[in-house]
Amino acid sequence: MSDTRRTTTGERFGTGRGEGGEERLKVAVVVASTREGRFAPTIADWFTGLAAQRPDVDVDVVDLAEARLPDALSRQPGPEVGALSPRLEAADAFVVITPEYNHSFPASLKTAIDWHYTQWRAKPVGFVSYGGLSGGLRAVEHLRQVFAELHAVTVRDTVSFHGVWDCFDASGEPTDPTGPETAAKTMLDQLGWWGRTLRDGKTARPYAA
Repeated sequence: MSDTRRTTTGERFGTGRGEGGEERLKVAVVVASTREGRFAPTIADWFTGLAAQRPDVDVDVVDLAEARLPDALSRQPGPEVGALSPRLEAADAFVVITPEYNHSFPASLKTAIDWHYTQWRAKPVGFVSYGGLSGGLRAVEHLRQVFAELHAVTVRDTVSFHGVWDCFDASGEPTDPTGPETAAKTMLDQLGWWGRTLRDGKTARPYAA
């Protein structure tokens, strides 16, 4: 059995197996914010650190700030899209880390979603959101509608940080880790069930959209 590992942007998933010999779930963690001075890396580091401790998942961090996708969807896909597409295709499941901008999610995330289609199809999506009083939950509700159109399955439970700037200390750790860690475990458990169920189902019978 290989060790649990976390890949970084530009790397690929591992090929290890979890406890019991089952192939680990390949989870692409999509970091949505691309703004200068963004808080996203703090949350992404915390979450991927937790996920990487699980023996049943293999994590690839897809940072859209590094992906630099073109905005114009009418153009032919460039090398940036070509580099991102196989990483999304290889994933069994996704976790989207998103802030809330004006009651919704960032344009950078919508661009990444719209440049792809089959890569999302018949796969589960979990959410880690953050913001002010709403904790980014309005962004998540909009994303559920978008992913439904792409035949993706969004899991019920989320991780959300309300008043996010007070939720982490100077070292990047949650000031009160119990709630976020419990929520992350619940979400990852649901993601794992859906991810394996859909992966096995598509192996037995390809999904017909």
